[in-house]
Amino acid sequence: MRWMTAAAVGLSLLLAAGCGGGSGSSSGDTITIGSKNFTENIILGEMMAQLLEAKTSLHVVRKLNLGGTLVNFNALKAGQVDLYPDYTGTGLVEVLKEPVKTDPQAVYDEVQKQYNQKYGLKWLQPFGFNNTYVMAVREDDAKTYGLQTVSDLAKVDQDFVLGAEQEFFNRQDDGYPALTRVYGLKFKDTKAMDTGLKYKAMSTHNIDVTDAFATDGQLLSYHLKTLEDDRHLFPPYYAAPVVREDTLKAHPEIEDVLNALGGKISDADMQQLNYLVDEKGEKVEKVAHDFLVQKGLLTD
Repeated sequence: MRWMTAAAVGLSLLLAAGCGGGSGSSSGDTITIGSKNFTENIILGEMMAQLLEAKTSLHVVRKLNLGGTLVNFNALKAGQVDLYPDYTGTGLVEVLKEPVKTDPQAVYDEVQKQYNQKYGLKWLQPFGFNNTYVMAVREDDAKTYGLQTVSDLAKVDQDFVLGAEQEFFNRQDDGYPALTRVYGLKFKDTKAMDTGLKYKAMSTHNIDVTDAFATDGQLLSYHLKTLEDDRHLFPPYYAAPVVREDTLKAHPEIEDVLNALGGKISDADMQQLNYLVDEKGEKVEKVAHDFLVQKGLLTD
């Protein structure tokens, strides 16, 4: 679901240098943390690593920027990592291949049940933010036309151009076909484009509305407003640690330490953290540390 940002590419060599030694997961007092290959997930992995280093006697090995969903999931099943951050909607749709559901608790309960039974894995408490798909417009257009919800796009759809990744146009259940079916929208034109181009296209008025993820830092830097999904088209993607149950049995303190992050990161918080790394060029380690200090989870 998520893509690798330019900042994540730049960080890969730095982070890889810090995870070169360990070839497996928990061995004795060593714990291995993985992450996906995009900025947000790397930040979450770093937060978990810093908390475990500060609050336990465990030696933490970082395998951040490891790859996409299936790379991390397979590494977790194989015991090559002990935990990594994932998204409930990703677990439901991409891993379990279950139909889309829109109730957050139902999705969490389903992935928890099936991950426990099938794989010996446990989802800990969600961090708090929901990095689901959103539709976004320019802030000035939102003010001019009174756009607050996706349904409001019906006021302007015949004058607006939608730009999105080709994947969005192909996704039947939560992409463009579903958007037009659920909301009845008929845009003036549509344009498929690379992820890296759509924000600039919004700023130059080449397109007027785009798909995004709720915590994208570019939403801040390009002054875009996200619209409420008032007909509940998009599934929930709440992020949470996913941990091997045998790791928790060997080191039960991990659960309490990481659950301290439960509910601590809002959508706005995560968006700001992504912005600091992707747009301001701050280091992941510093951004993660400063946030944990701000929330009272670490001392400076």
